[in-house]
Amino acid sequence: MITDTKKLILPIIFLIFFAITLTLQSCKKNRSDISKILYAKTQNKVFKNVTQEGFAEVFQQVLTNEKSKMANPQFITTYYKKNGYDPVFVMDHLFNGDLKSAIGYYQKSNEHGLDPKLFKADEITTLINKFYNKDGIKTLEEAYHDMAELELLTANSLITYSNALQYGVINPKNIYARYYTVTKRPDSASMSHIFHENNLKTYLDSIQPKDPQYLALQKALMSGYQASGISKEETQRLIIVNLERLRWKNKPAENKYVIINIPDYTLNVMDSGKSVLHMKVCVGEGRNKNNTYNLVNYTDSATIDRPFSRETPQLNSLIHSVQVNPVWNIPKSIATKEIIKEAADDPYYLSNKGIAVYKNDVKVEDIESIDWADAVKDGSEYEFKQQPGADNALGKIKFLFKNKSSVYLHDTPAKAAFEKAKRDISHGCVRLGDPQGLALQLFGQGSKYDKIVEYMSSDNPDPTTINLPNKVPVYITYITCWADASGNLQVRQDVYGLDVVLYATLKKNKIIL
Repeated sequence: MITDTKKLILPIIFLIFFAITLTLQSCKKNRSDISKILYAKTQNKVFKNVTQEGFAEVFQQVLTNEKSKMANPQFITTYYKKNGYDPVFVMDHLFNGDLKSAIGYYQKSNEHGLDPKLFKADEITTLINKFYNKDGIKTLEEAYHDMAELELLTANSLITYSNALQYGVINPKNIYARYYTVTKRPDSASMSHIFHENNLKTYLDSIQPKDPQYLALQKALMSGYQASGISKEETQRLIIVNLERLRWKNKPAENKYVIINIPDYTLNVMDSGKSVLHMKVCVGEGRNKNNTYNLVNYTDSATIDRPFSRETPQLNSLIHSVQVNPVWNIPKSIATKEIIKEAADDPYYLSNKGIAVYKNDVKVEDIESIDWADAVKDGSEYEFKQQPGADNALGKIKFLFKNKSSVYLHDTPAKAAFEKAKRDISHGCVRLGDPQGLALQLFGQGSKYDKIVEYMSSDNPDPTTINLPNKVPVYITYITCWADASGNLQVRQDVYGLDVVLYATLKKNKIIL
C-alpha cells in the first residue's frame, strides 16, 4: 500500500516542479529576436548586430557605474539580475510611445509640488530621440550603452515617480523626532509592479491621488492661490508640504475613529466619512510661540527636528478604556519644575490641591513640615499624586490608549482655555472641550455610559476604570492647510515648526523647486 502511494506522489511532485520551472522561465522573456525588432523599429543598421548577451554584459557595467545616482539601487540591481538583464522598457515601451507619455507626466510633476528634474525628463528625452533618429547611434558599443542608460533611467524614474505619488517622497519617521503613526512605505513588491504594466499611461493615470483634499490643494497650487495674512510664496510652500503629507500612507482606514489635528486644536469623531462630534481641544505647548519659524525664512539646519519638551506627539493607537475620577500621577519633570516650587512658596499648596506625597512608596502624612525650598534643588526622592476632585488637573475623566509618550485625552477644570484661539498650553496630553460627549460617542447609550455620567457628577468620587466594549482608533495628526466643506482653503500656524522641518528637507534633497 505504501509503495502504491509513493508511485502516485512522485509523478505529482515532478509535475509541480515542472510547472514551477516553466512559470519561472516564462517570466524571463526570450529576446533572441532583439536585433531584428530594434532594426525594424529604428532602421539603424547598427542594431542588426545587437544580441541579448552582448547587452547584458554592458548593462551590468552601467548598473555598477550608475548605482550612486539611483533612488533604489539595491532593488533595481537585484530585479534585473533575477530577470536576465532584460531591457523591458526599451523593448516593450519605447516604440509604442509609452516612454514619451511618461515624460509628459514628469514634466507636469510641479502640479504635485515636485521638481520635474527629480525624474530626469530631459535626459530620458535626449536618449529617446537618438532611437527615433536612424543615424542617432553610430556604433554597436554606443547602441549597447544607450540602451542600458535609457533602460536604467526609465526604471529609476518610473519607480521614483510611482513611489512619490503613492507613498510620498519623504519618510516622516526619518525627519520627525516624535512621530509614532504607522506609515506604509514602498517595498520590493510594490516597486516591481512597474515592470509588469502593459500600458504606462493607464498606470500613471491610476496613481494620481484621487482624494478630494489632494485635488483641492493641487488646484490651489496651480492657480497661485494666496492665503489671507501670509505671502503668496509662503502659501505655495504651505500647500506643497501638505500635499506631501497627503501622499503618506498613514490615513485612517477604519469606519469609525477619533482624529485630532494639533495645529487646528480640534477633535472629530468620524463615522462613515462624516464628523459625528466636533470639539475644541488644548494640545502640548509648542516651540513656535511667535511664528518665528516660517516657510520663507528657513535654513538647511531646520531639517533637524528639535521638539519642545511639552509638544504632543503624532501617533495612532486604540482607545481601550476610560478612568472616571482619575488619580494624576504627576510626572517627575512637572513635579520638580512646578509642583515643588509652588509648595515652597505656599506650605498649604499641596493640601489645597489634593496632592498626596509619597517617599519610598509610603505616603507622607505631614507634608507641611517638609522644607520644600530645600527640595527644589532635586526632589527626586518624592512622588506626587493628585487625588480625584474638582481641582484634579485631569478633570473627571481620561481616555487611555497605548503609546510610547505616556499621553492621553482628558477632561480639565481649566475651562477658560477653550475660549482662546491658540491652545498649545498643556504638558503634552490633549485636553477635551467636551469629554462627556466623547464618552457617549465611544460607549453609546447604555449602562456603562450611565455609570460614567453618574460617577463624573459624584461629590465623593473614587477612581473607576471602565473598559470600552470595542476599542476605537485614535489618530493625532499635524495638518496646517486643507479645504473645508465649502471648498475654502483653511490655513493654520505651524505651532510646532514641523512644516519648516518638512519643507527644508524637501528643499535640501532637491525634491521641490
